[in-house]
Amino acid sequence: MSRLVKRGLLGGLVATAVGLAAITHTGEEEGLKLKAYIPIPGDVPTICYGETKGVRLGQTATKAECDAMLLKRLDEFAGKVETCVKAPMSDRTLVSFVGLAYNIGSGGFCGSTVVRRYNAGDRLGACDAMLMWNKAGGRVVRGLTLRRQRERALCLAGL
Repeated sequence: MSRLVKRGLLGGLVATAVGLAAITHTGEEEGLKLKAYIPIPGDVPTICYGETKGVRLGQTATKAECDAMLLKRLDEFAGKVETCVKAPMSDRTLVSFVGLAYNIGSGGFCGSTVVRRYNAGDRLGACDAMLMWNKAGGRVVRGLTLRRQRERALCLAGL
């Protein structure tokens, strides 16, 4: 069980500031789409708040289904982040890392320079390394660049 759940993210109510921050941050960054779509040419089908697991084109969902899906997946990603990041994190840093992991995948996150630097004690370098994740299909994507800047700012605010 992740720290977000232990602090009350799930269970019907968002009971903590960190849980609310994680939902708000990731939900706003991903945006809500109730019908499956391809976000960038060559990408995989996506629905709700950036969900790709088991999604097929033509699929639809309600906002309530999307909200529930986001809560469940945030807990999964928070657990992965807490597994690979060995050093203590502030709530803001945790939220920024969960947002990044949700977007790039837990495998990409756990094997990243972000995690290596953070675990080595280079907190500032870890936040800066988030900016490296601004490409799709080998090309810089403006939306990802702006998102990474916001995630970096949140990470830095947690230091």
